Amino acid sequence: MKTLIKIFLISIISLAYQQSTIASGIIKIGLIVPLSGEYKEIGNSILKSVRLAINKIDDERVLIIPKDTKSNPIDSLKVSKELYNEGVKIIIGPVFNESVKYLDDLKEVTFISFTNKIKNNPKNVISAGVNAISQINTIKKFIKDNKLENTIFLIPQTDYKNDLELAIRKSEIRLKDKFIYNQDPTILTEQIGKFTRYPQRKKNLEDEIKRLENSNIANKKKRISNLKKRDTLGFINFDSVIIGDFDESLKSVTTSLLYSDISSSRVTYIALNQWFNKSLLNESSLQPLYFPSINKENYEKFIKEYTNAYEKLPNQISFLSYDLVGLVYFLLYQNNFEHNKEIFYKKNKFKGKIGIFEIEKNIITHQLNFYSIENNSFKKIF
Repeated sequence: MKTLIKIFLISIISLAYQQSTIASGIIKIGLIVPLSGEYKEIGNSILKSVRLAINKIDDERVLIIPKDTKSNPIDSLKVSKELYNEGVKIIIGPVFNESVKYLDDLKEVTFISFTNKIKNNPKNVISAGVNAISQINTIKKFIKDNKLENTIFLIPQTDYKNDLELAIRKSEIRLKDKFIYNQDPTILTEQIGKFTRYPQRKKNLEDEIKRLENSNIANKKKRISNLKKRDTLGFINFDSVIIGDFDESLKSVTTSLLYSDISSSRVTYIALNQWFNKSLLNESSLQPLYFPSINKENYEKFIKEYTNAYEKLPNQISFLSYDLVGLVYFLLYQNNFEHNKEIFYKKNKFKGKIGIFEIEKNIITHQLNFYSIENNSFKKIF
């Protein structure tokens, strides 16, 4: 039995200078994104990023054919059929997971979707987003490196819940416990209080103060004074907490933890990929906060290149599209520019701007970097 993992380096720049004498003709690649409606800014940002990638490849045989999905599954299928009738068998997109549900009608077409959802996708859809498995695998490494032995996982009651629970199982991360919480702030604080045993620890403090007040112990006043500066008294039975949330909901969770006297100085706060959300730099109360992420240096270089070309900032997803064009081109190049579904389903590792990622069984998992937010700045851990 042979197990062979071929490791390829995707380097769009270096590919620009390679000459192929193997194949001729046009290489048609579809791109289905929202170019009108509510999410047109995302779609147009992706399209511009794809153009940057094509310019780097500099191969006149490559033809990207964009189509407007209008952010709905019916139009996603409709425009995909149009592309298939034009001879397209590889399509980058769609953006949203909702838009993939009818795409198994086109079994001859391989879709490389931007979604990070990994459950219940059609077999011909490859999930290319930074998914929960990638993130939790990276968190698992951090936990092991730092000898954290009692980690709890807080999972929001959202559509992403099932993906997180699947990733927990797949990664085999060792957890002390996991809790499902409601993102409604009026419910959240009470839920956080319960699993952190806040009422009991609060009562422990009150009881200890009363005990000292009724005692003749030495340094009684000083000890009581010190206790009154505290909010709770008692053992915390976990040393780290993973918060599966983002933006204002993430801040709500950390605020509730602080209210329950569980600060980032007492336990290690870990979040999911935050895309270097600069608003978190101003939240000193949640620092240090640790999180897995795409490569920050490459991300900043891409933003600079995109901004220089288009005089506006790119959408985060467009960074992924830059890599996906290079991935498709490279795989086709390795296969003499002949489409074969197996090139997307074999176990292979690649290196793009996001970092190293592995493709197997229609899921792309990323080997991410790990960062912290501390002292109001981003710091690379590994």
